[in-house]
Amino acid sequence: MICVFVQLRCSPGRTYEVADAIYDREFVSELYSTSGEYDLLMKVYIPEGQDIGHFVNERIRDIPHVDRSLTTLTFKAF
Repeated sequence: MICVFVQLRCSPGRTYEVADAIYDREFVSELYSTSGEYDLLMKVYIPEGQDIGHFVNERIRDIPHVDRSLTTLTFKAF
């Protein structure tokens, strides 16, 4: 499994609604509210060999009120 972090910017006032929609889909390992440019930070594990772009587009980007996403790939935990 590949650990991927995805930050989400939500429409104003819709962060909790987006967080609920993410939990309803049951694919996230951890989900945090954050300060700064993005509203949510989620940690997901994607099967080795699965296209990360497709995963983000199919599972995340179609959630209403997600305005922007930023995906960070990981290589090694220390």
